[in-house]
Amino acid sequence: SMRVSIRLFGAFRQFQERDVLDLDVPDTETGSATVADVRRALDTYALSHWRSYNAGLLRSSALATEDEFLRPTSAIPADGRLAVIPPVSGG
Repeated sequence: SMRVSIRLFGAFRQFQERDVLDLDVPDTETGSATVADVRRALDTYALSHWRSYNAGLLRSSALATEDEFLRPTSAIPADGRLAVIPPVSGG
């Protein structure tokens, strides 16, 4: 498995005290885990640990590095550092 650190922004900040979640992402049958695997692992964690969490929030959120938004098929950055950024509400 790979250990990632996910910085929480926006609506995700309500779920826990710390603004970073350390998470183990299982390896896949095809080898290295991707951003889609991180998303699945985060969803599984959130459903079992965060009261009032709604999977729709994660589905509409982006995963990113400090420099760019990541596609589901993107490789996990070598340093394992990601951010989850919910949609900006308002309007």
